[in-house]
Amino acid sequence: MKTITKIATATALTGILSGCAGFYVAPLTPPPGFLYSDIQAPLSIEPEGTKLGSKVGEASTTSILGAFATGDASVATAAKAGEITTVRHIDYKMKNVLGIISTFTVVVYGD
Repeated sequence: MKTITKIATATALTGILSGCAGFYVAPLTPPPGFLYSDIQAPLSIEPEGTKLGSKVGEASTTSILGAFATGDASVATAAKAGEITTVRHIDYKMKNVLGIISTFTVVVYGD
C-alpha cells in the first residue's frame, strides 16, 4: 500500500510541477523550464513575406495549480484589444512558475 501511495504522490507532483506547458501545441515550441518558464514563440509561421502590421493586441488565460483556469486567449479577443481588423501574424507567450501559476498569452499583430 505504501508503494502505491508513493507512486500516486510522485505522479501527482510531476503533473502539478510541469504546469500546462505540455498542452500548448505550436509550430515552434521553445523548451520549457521545469521550475520557471518565460518564453515567447510564433503560433503561425509564414517566413515568406510576413508583415507584422502597425498594431499589437494581447489576450491571456491564467491557470492555478493546473486545476483552475480562467481567461480568454482567443485571436478575436487579442485583435479586439489591439483594435486590429486584419491579422498578419500571431505569437504566444507562456509563463510558468513552479506549476503554481501559469499564464498563456496570444499576441496578435496586424492593421
